[in-house]
Amino acid sequence: MTTRYSDWRKASHSEPGESCVEVARSTSSTVGVRDTKANGQGPILAVTRADWAALLTELRR
Repeated sequence: MTTRYSDWRKASHSEPGESCVEVARSTSSTVGVRDTKANGQGPILAVTRADWAALLTELRR
């Protein structure tokens, strides 16, 4: 079964038209991370919401 992600968003600090990373939530409690250079067709890294939260906490330190 393929996990579906919706409402992809990128950081508000990203420049318009520039490549960046996007994130989205799924209904299966994972967060998807992808590179915008692939125009939505590239691979998606799936992490748990807890792991995503831990990563963001570390990045904010």
